[in-house]
Amino acid sequence: MINVYEAVDVNRRKSLIVVFCFALFFATAVYFLSGALAYYFGYEPGGLGFLGLALILSGLVSFAGYYYSDSIVLSISKAKPALKESYPVFYSVTQNLCLVASLPMPRLFVIDDTATNAFATGRDPDHAVVCATTGLLTKLNRTELEGVIGHELTHVRSYDIRLMSIVSVLVGSIALLADVLLRATYFRGRSDRKGGGNVGAIIFVVGLIFAILSPFIAQLIRLAISRRREFFADAGAVMLTRQPSGLISALQKISSDHEPLEAANKATAHLYIENPFKDKISDARGTFANLFNTHPPVKERIAALQQMS
Repeated sequence: MINVYEAVDVNRRKSLIVVFCFALFFATAVYFLSGALAYYFGYEPGGLGFLGLALILSGLVSFAGYYYSDSIVLSISKAKPALKESYPVFYSVTQNLCLVASLPMPRLFVIDDTATNAFATGRDPDHAVVCATTGLLTKLNRTELEGVIGHELTHVRSYDIRLMSIVSVLVGSIALLADVLLRATYFRGRSDRKGGGNVGAIIFVVGLIFAILSPFIAQLIRLAISRRREFFADAGAVMLTRQPSGLISALQKISSDHEPLEAANKATAHLYIENPFKDKISDARGTFANLFNTHPPVKERIAALQQMS
């Protein structure tokens, strides 16, 4: 058994390690991709001008989605405001936990669906939204609801939406650079302009390898960051509620509910406390398939929670 503070510290360290690995991979990938593009167009390799262009393009595409993430997600999910008079327990649980977490009260919304699920969104604590399905509010008792809301508020307090938005921009930059390099080398030969020599040729070959593999690897790391933040949010929920049993019971109920959430789609699935599609993965390929999931298996999350005191 470990206490909740140790669990939070462990999960924070593991999250930082995964983020550091991603940053290291990003720096290596863009160096070779940018160098390969420079060599291809006849410039001296080593410059990062193409990286700047990729960051600008992917950043512009992602900025609107990030800045208006709450409105976009709520519209897609067909969520409606949760009035205090209609959902007093939802409101009071969130308000109490916000006081404990020293957070401003988020806007509360509900999705009219009997499936059990919830999510948080918003670019920072001052623009946060917590949304739950009517099925979750009906089927969970107060203690279980506290665990779920504590999990979502931890995402808000940890700026996880901002973190994943930045990661998405970087993944998009890698994919854009890789796509430009592959398309350029496929449709036309190298420029006649000289530059780079043998070193440039080596960088160009390595860049081609990164162009093929890096978008796939970057996506896997992005998903690993998402899964690690779920563990961190679970530990944060226990820190707020002081009782892991509530979240354990809530996860058991949510995972045993086989009804998919109709309002969810691939763009919003990672926001929910549990996979809203209720995909079932066979044990024979579960370990490999989990690499492509935004959420860790519920059994692993419960096992981690059971170790906390």
